[in-house]
Amino acid sequence: MLGTFSRQLRNHPALIPLFIFIGGGCAMSLTYLARLALRNPDVCWDRKNNPEPWNKMKPTDQYKFYAVSMDYSKLKKEGPDF
Repeated sequence: MLGTFSRQLRNHPALIPLFIFIGGGCAMSLTYLARLALRNPDVCWDRKNNPEPWNKMKPTDQYKFYAVSMDYSKLKKEGPDF
């Protein structure tokens, strides 16, 4: 099977960038999904030891995709205190 594939790529070299970009896109999407599954505070993998992971975060904590230089602790809180 691999021999047939490499023979076809030699006959059609314009398909090589297509496979490179499709492979790179698949790798980046899998990396992003892994990041969401492992780093997101909304995801709980261990329910037994941490049944409510959202309570572990302080009210001033912010989950950010990009780092922003803004102090969220000085903002006015708009929700009730529990």
